[in-house]
Amino acid sequence: MMFRALSLGVVTIALLATSLAAQDPADRQVFFGEQHLHTNASADAYMQGNLLNTIDDAFDYNKGKPVKKYLTGQTLQRRTPYDWTAVTDHAAYMGLLTGLSDSIPPVDLNDPIVKGMTGTAAEKDAAFSKLAGYFTRNERYQPFENPVYLRSAWERHKEAMNRHYEPGKFTTLIAFEWTSMPGNQNLHRNVFFRDDVGPDMPFSSFDSDRPEDLWTYLEVQRAAGHETFAIPHNANLSNSLMFAPVTSEGMPIDARYATRRAANEVATEIIQTKSQSETHPGLSPYDEFADFENGFKGLIGTLPNATGRLDYSFVRAALINGLGHQIDLGVNPFKLGIVAGADAHTAFSVNEEFNYTGVHNIFDESPEARLKGGANSTGASSLVLGSAGATGVWADENTREGIFDAIKRRETYGTSGTLIRLRFFGGWTFSEATLVSSNWVAQGYANGVPMGGDLTAMPTGASAPTFMVWAMKDPESGNLDRVQIVKGWYEGDHGHEKVYDVVWSDNRAPDPATGKLPPVGNTVDASTATYTNSIGDAQLSAVWTDPDFDPSQHAVYYVRVIEIPTPRWSTYDAVALGMPVPEGTPISIQERAWASPIWYTPDPSR
Repeated sequence: MMFRALSLGVVTIALLATSLAAQDPADRQVFFGEQHLHTNASADAYMQGNLLNTIDDAFDYNKGKPVKKYLTGQTLQRRTPYDWTAVTDHAAYMGLLTGLSDSIPPVDLNDPIVKGMTGTAAEKDAAFSKLAGYFTRNERYQPFENPVYLRSAWERHKEAMNRHYEPGKFTTLIAFEWTSMPGNQNLHRNVFFRDDVGPDMPFSSFDSDRPEDLWTYLEVQRAAGHETFAIPHNANLSNSLMFAPVTSEGMPIDARYATRRAANEVATEIIQTKSQSETHPGLSPYDEFADFENGFKGLIGTLPNATGRLDYSFVRAALINGLGHQIDLGVNPFKLGIVAGADAHTAFSVNEEFNYTGVHNIFDESPEARLKGGANSTGASSLVLGSAGATGVWADENTREGIFDAIKRRETYGTSGTLIRLRFFGGWTFSEATLVSSNWVAQGYANGVPMGGDLTAMPTGASAPTFMVWAMKDPESGNLDRVQIVKGWYEGDHGHEKVYDVVWSDNRAPDPATGKLPPVGNTVDASTATYTNSIGDAQLSAVWTDPDFDPSQHAVYYVRVIEIPTPRWSTYDAVALGMPVPEGTPISIQERAWASPIWYTPDPSR
């Protein structure tokens, strides 16, 4: 069987209680979900105008239920429900502003900022700007420090997560965001828990803005029985800090640092509404697909201290640099799985391009506001923002344990929002005969490793690793253009990369002079925001052997699946308003998916 249903349907709770370790990995199913979402409990979401859309709305929307967006009065509904969701409201000031109307408010109503929040529009804007200044500088505003209320808000947050948890049908993960912004640079992480109890309190950037201190918090939680990990996001906006070769104090990282980071950060977010973090044309000039949903320039210019450095801000470079650290330190600090998400502050995971309703509330709540290209909450044009990404996990079951464990072992992949089905195995003996057999998935696990794994030692007689990849289109999106494998390796003191087209649609042939595959074509009609699946294929699969393999070199491989062009959200908005797509805005995009990597480590005894 090449792919399985998205939900467990009639599977009983008794079966769900079976030990995950006892299940056959070949029976794993793909479950799609959200690992990064904000509601009105996040202070910045509330300041953007999301006063009423709550964590309950977030879960109901992702379950496929109709939900009212109170800011606009619209009733919104997903076309394809999700299987799981983690709401990651900011730990700093969580639930504080939503409590202003409580009978016993969390703050003094005579506080000047609070009074401004209930004043005229101008007074309200000024008050929110002052509070936002404290928030972005990681500075506590003492009148807003109410530990009793903050604990109460966190308990309400966890209660909602547990109330919406339906094992086997819809999974919620207890989670929060740690929003570190030293020098106004992005070092944000989302924090996740496996159990239904979670910590007594979240750890906020007010407690510390150093990642090393967050790891200490995670280590303390694990010692207390709460299995946990963190996932970095928006590395593209970190100004080269996210994957830097130095500690928070500017010292070169050592083996202890690398070990702690690898243990506490198991995956990274590759795309969300604030653009993608895979790579950049400045880092990957020979990658024709590198400049995808790249709002980097539009966003980086809004950060006061940013210089726009690229070198340690993107995932592909981090994966390759991690090989160098492995060589030098014996530990790879960037052994990261791949996820994707929304970071929407509306409570709505708007991954469906045709169903995009904005992500920053008053800044982009309507098609008119979005297409005007006015500044959003980041200060950049709303037009540079994309729709939400989505995460697929290959899990034993749709439960907290199943989803958490799948992400932890990196059997996970991110997409630009499309729900492509994707499998990726690495080994030494796979062949075309393996892939076309009825039990190819079982053979993938038995004779190799899935995405997120380490290749076994190179056996005698082998000359290069072989990889099996299989992809199936999202029924609600475009056909597939091609499947690529991106390889990174270390040679001497330098990292290298190469993108290989592995399998493609429409019987195209690479150019004999350049080796490049011709474009698949484009059927998008900008006047109607429509396209046809008359090009591309519904399914692509192949076995690929690395033609440039050197057994002495550390290497990392990941899959990228590219769809045919389909309309971008801005094209749907333009058609709805009867106006042209704003100049400089893409009419179409090629949605995609990225698999977690597979690593090769040379055998030191050979």
